[in-house]
Amino acid sequence: MPKPRKALISLDDTPYYHCVSRCVRQSFLCGDDPVTGKSYEHRREWVEARLLELAGVFSIDVCAYAVMSNHTHVVLHVDQDMAQTWSLREVVERWHRLFNGTLISQDFLAGKSLHEAQESELSRQAEVWRERLMSISWFMRCLNEYIARQANAEDGCTGRFWEGRFKSQALLDDAALLACMAYVDLNPVRAKLAETPEKSKYTSVRKRIRTALKEQTQPVELLPFIGNHRQDSPKGIPFAFKDYLELLDWTGRAIREDKAGHIDTAQLPILQRLGLDGRAWQDLSQSFENLFHSLVGHPDKVEAVVETRAQHWVQGIGNCRRYFSPG
Repeated sequence: MPKPRKALISLDDTPYYHCVSRCVRQSFLCGDDPVTGKSYEHRREWVEARLLELAGVFSIDVCAYAVMSNHTHVVLHVDQDMAQTWSLREVVERWHRLFNGTLISQDFLAGKSLHEAQESELSRQAEVWRERLMSISWFMRCLNEYIARQANAEDGCTGRFWEGRFKSQALLDDAALLACMAYVDLNPVRAKLAETPEKSKYTSVRKRIRTALKEQTQPVELLPFIGNHRQDSPKGIPFAFKDYLELLDWTGRAIREDKAGHIDTAQLPILQRLGLDGRAWQDLSQSFENLFHSLVGHPDKVEAVVETRAQHWVQGIGNCRRYFSPG
């Protein structure tokens, strides 16, 4: 029996999660359907645009994403602290960017006077909305339902478009986060839809590269790379962007069919800092989603989470020991 979502997503364990949504029917989400010959390539733009729009509404940052032919990958970071700084007005305004709200919230934004009971009800409702605006389940709902309605309208049909539940994996440490991001960004390369990461359309790495080349900065819609952790570090991914690009380029070259099993002897320093060897990294970058279940990271961290949840065992712990426990 599938576990309830609240048992899989716990911000006390980690703010980072990998989420995967897959189409439930044979018609394509995006790309070209080889059976019908019809192109759905324009739907990639729908997904990317909606995803980046939601990042500006929710207290949830997008670390990585890839829009594939019949599924999407996103790596998300929940920022609880930011959500708690929002005023009542900001919470209501953000919620109204997605939903109609209530008559009371509409009157509030219109500048109408509210009596004491209405103010109390608005405050209560705003706290519910605040919680939802830092909920991965609500984030994925706002992404998937929006795309499903557009696709159903275009296809002239009704019914379920996505599988009932999106898959989620908790990323418990830096090594798990980096491996998952690389796995997501290299999806089109593995699928032979692109030769290099910078040519992988509708991925976070392509957006980061294009923004860096054009504006000499990082895209505001994505959680930035900030280099190594420092006490006064701003919010961001704890790696240097240059190191990440070099790692993706090195990894992508080793994925080539004529280089099966080949690992460059010049291992990148970033892998050494994470305690990963080249062969383990190749496995992670090509099979991350299948190697692990709901918890990913150093086995000590996985076991600690399992203990707090009063579980006796977690699927995938063997691979966590194999890939994230050197020696």
